[in-house]
Amino acid sequence: MSLNFTPTTVDDLDPERRPSVALALVPVFAVVLFLGVGSALLGFDPHVPLLWSIVVTGAFGHYLGYSWDDLYDGIANGLLMGLQAILILFTIYALIATWVAAGTIPAMMYYGLELLTPTVFLPATAVLAAAVAFSIGSSWTTVGTLGVAFVGIGSGLGISGPMTVGAVLSGAYAGDKQSPLSDTTNLAAGVTNTPLYDHIRRMRTGTVIAFGLAVAIFAVLGLQTSGTVPTGRVSEIQTALAGTYSVSLLVFLPLMFTFALALRGYPALPTLVAGAIAGVFTSILLQGSGFVPAWNVFLNGTEPGTGLELVDELLATGGLTGSAWTITVVVAALALGGLLEKTGVLAVLAHRLSQGVRSSRTLIAGTGISAIFINALTAQQYMSIVLPGMTLRNLYEEFGLDSDELSRAVEAAGTPTGALIPWHAGGVFMASATGVSTLSYAPFYLFGILSPLVLFAMVLTGFGVPMRHRSEAAQTAD
Repeated sequence: MSLNFTPTTVDDLDPERRPSVALALVPVFAVVLFLGVGSALLGFDPHVPLLWSIVVTGAFGHYLGYSWDDLYDGIANGLLMGLQAILILFTIYALIATWVAAGTIPAMMYYGLELLTPTVFLPATAVLAAAVAFSIGSSWTTVGTLGVAFVGIGSGLGISGPMTVGAVLSGAYAGDKQSPLSDTTNLAAGVTNTPLYDHIRRMRTGTVIAFGLAVAIFAVLGLQTSGTVPTGRVSEIQTALAGTYSVSLLVFLPLMFTFALALRGYPALPTLVAGAIAGVFTSILLQGSGFVPAWNVFLNGTEPGTGLELVDELLATGGLTGSAWTITVVVAALALGGLLEKTGVLAVLAHRLSQGVRSSRTLIAGTGISAIFINALTAQQYMSIVLPGMTLRNLYEEFGLDSDELSRAVEAAGTPTGALIPWHAGGVFMASATGVSTLSYAPFYLFGILSPLVLFAMVLTGFGVPMRHRSEAAQTAD
């Protein structure tokens, strides 16, 4: 991903329109209040609370003296930053539908039920998802393809959807963070002026610790699920799948084609489009679908009639048009983030953070906290990397810290935590693609929880931090 966005700093703001710290917190508290009350208490989907937040933030900008054109520019910049995510969302919804119709995802479920057992399913799912995400450099693609199949396999083995999704996400984001093909990994290295492989090496220790702990916990959870498979369920599901789809190794061609393009370094969006087209033609050639019905699946999704309700629910998809709910949430959240950036709210709060830094330890920890905070306010992981990555760069130089410390902090805390936030682009997509709500899978998305915690623990103890900064560990602990 190329970077065409330079965050606003305090020095860039017109002094007459620059909000104080107290004033900048007003729209922030409004956003937290609206999302908390609207979603948790009133039961609204995120759209309505986000609209309230946009209106209040826009009124706040008008109070500061910004014109409608200024505010519109802010909204446009927010949408531009998230445009790639929006286009990928559209494409993955279509891809999932075509892979179901082609028999690719049903075949993964069929063979997976034969190979995996309840005891090893969760840790194996996390490891396999990590391997795939590392290979192709995309957590979203991994979840949208293999993740959907794993949910079906887990259901057949008697494992709850939230546990399965938590394992898939843990592996997908761990693999993504270590992949030189990942857009967020390259972005974190780029905005902090860090050589890519220096950045990856700096992240490795924390990633291995967090992912290792996650796999160990999944292994314990797997032992607790041993023997819970209802009698005959696996064979019942396999019969329903084989009776509806032509299940053979040939139906994996779309999967192999897509992963081959990703491994050769093609960008995510054209790779996913090619995968969806491959799914269309596989459904025509191997499943006997007509040309027009196959493309209607691309547009409108699937409504399988396997005769087994569980399988029908798992394989029902919305296609391209089914992404509307998800896309509208993401667009509203990106618009809000653009307004918060344009009105100087984020710049003022980032400046206040830099003033409160007293040591390199607090700087690294504060960077991680700011990445999570920006994730929640702007609803997309690119902003959580770009804003602290660019605004705090000079401060790291003043403290004598290498740039890879900054790149590690923004990605360890920014990239994986987005999927924990219900209105975040990552959280919305993961919930929609897997059919499991964000709040349901969040307790089991162990890597997303452990990654920032391991970062903070390493800062506190000095483990994995350059030797010349370790003397500050005791001072920070005190």
